[in-house]
Amino acid sequence: MTAEAVSIDMPEKPPSLPDWVFPPPEGFVAEDLDHIPDLPAHTELLDGSLVFVSPQASFHMRAVSLVEMNLRRLAPKHLRVRREMNVILGPTQRPEPDVSVIRAEAEQDPNQTFYKAGDVLLVVEVVSPESKDRDRDRKPTLYARAGIPYFWRVENAEGQMMVHVYALDQSTRSYTLAGIFHERLKVPVPFDIDIDLTEIDQL
Repeated sequence: MTAEAVSIDMPEKPPSLPDWVFPPPEGFVAEDLDHIPDLPAHTELLDGSLVFVSPQASFHMRAVSLVEMNLRRLAPKHLRVRREMNVILGPTQRPEPDVSVIRAEAEQDPNQTFYKAGDVLLVVEVVSPESKDRDRDRKPTLYARAGIPYFWRVENAEGQMMVHVYALDQSTRSYTLAGIFHERLKVPVPFDIDIDLTEIDQL
């Protein structure tokens, strides 16, 4: 009797994983984001952990564009409006707000990748289904503790924008609700702002 050769399919070797998949025991620090190779775009750092973004929905993209466009139109010359730039709030906190209003002098280098919390007057987060807990709870808590004066949270109300506007209570380092706006957002701080929120349908 002759033995027949038996072919055994060996499993393929899994692809090697990048080093940043395995965080250091103490977690990442804010400066690490500038030195990690091949890090996905728009990665945030919250509480020492890397946070990755999901594909952007149409509402989110249009809401961010509407806010950015109008803030740029209305901002005084000593301020700048920035989209999707990291803000360092502390050693292990480096979120990326959808829109920020910063002091002009914070723009120091065309290659810079972040701003410091002390240079930021307003941060805006457009809530996505996958980020709702971070956008409604964790991020505003961190922004307030870092002393950022104003925070806006934009919600999707059946395809229309609903904007919750918050102001910082310096004594408690927490935000208080200043108003909820639906069709028109009109506030006097951090500068005179008047935005027709229904224009999202035209974008």
